[in-house]
Amino acid sequence: MPANMPPPVVSPFSGTRFSQPLSHLADSDITFNRVSDFAAVEFGCPHGYTLPGVVTCLWIYRRWEECMRLFSVTAVLSAIMLVGVGMASAAEPQAAASGTSAEGIKGKDGAPMVLIPAGPFTMGSNDGLPAERPEHTVTLDAFYIDRYEVSMKHYRSFLVEAKHDAPPTWDDEAAETVGDRPAVGMGWADAKAYCAWAGKRLPTEAEWEKAARGTDGRRYPWGQMQPFVDIANYNRGVWVSEAVTLTSVSGGVEGMSVRHGLKEGGRSPYGLHHMAGNAAEWVADWYDREYYSKSPEKNPTGPETGEKKVIRGGSWSDLPVALRSSARVSAEPDFQDRSVGFRCAMTPGQ
Repeated sequence: MPANMPPPVVSPFSGTRFSQPLSHLADSDITFNRVSDFAAVEFGCPHGYTLPGVVTCLWIYRRWEECMRLFSVTAVLSAIMLVGVGMASAAEPQAAASGTSAEGIKGKDGAPMVLIPAGPFTMGSNDGLPAERPEHTVTLDAFYIDRYEVSMKHYRSFLVEAKHDAPPTWDDEAAETVGDRPAVGMGWADAKAYCAWAGKRLPTEAEWEKAARGTDGRRYPWGQMQPFVDIANYNRGVWVSEAVTLTSVSGGVEGMSVRHGLKEGGRSPYGLHHMAGNAAEWVADWYDREYYSKSPEKNPTGPETGEKKVIRGGSWSDLPVALRSSARVSAEPDFQDRSVGFRCAMTPGQ
């Protein structure tokens, strides 16, 4: 490399590979790619000017030389910008193809929904925990799913109109002042009741995972890169309040294009917010650790019976490993905790 050239750029966009059990992660497990060195653009300098006058010729030559230097610098900067764009595109390969701008429809609760197209996707992970294995291909029919987690504002309307019992930790004042935070603390049956009230249903586990990771098998909704605090709300530790601990259901997109090159922020390939972190989410399925080894290839809906229901996405209190799109957690249906909320789905024509 020439002495006047900058050192290679370390890319934060390459994926991490877990080579040891998740409990033994070390900095040495994280690998990065490097951007190729940039070489200065060189141009041949023609001689044999025929302009009259030595002074004029020298002045023109110097101006020409300055222009060539400026052109060289411009060419190098343009190359850097093009590589940066390519890196950002690699981090979110499906953003354009999946139509993240398509708003879809709105449910009876007024919440915007996104249409997830029919087709196959990769479910599970061979690099994950035993319950995530084996990695397998699942084909789903098209479905709608809420763009955002159900907010406190919407859940409060349900409590009032349906005369439904509020969760033990419910704060009605917070629902009025910070109603854009996700509703949390309800059990599985409460989440199901809300979706029915809104003319919807809970998503199946397979529907949830496809909406979170798309069709390219990415580790997180935004790509392969480990989460940062401005991509996801996670690892907060101790609960403080709805206003402090939780973030807006429509948040998670600030600052990305400048700091990390993720134009879609923490959103999934289909434009869904907070499919990792903020509130973990109830889904429709019963939990079975061995289900993936025997599940149907098309439209799986989980075991017919069970003792626990599946929870997906990780929450404000979780570490990054729980935010992976393939991570599976379970709890008894009457489990109520400030870390768990939900979003709804709907079959086209429902």
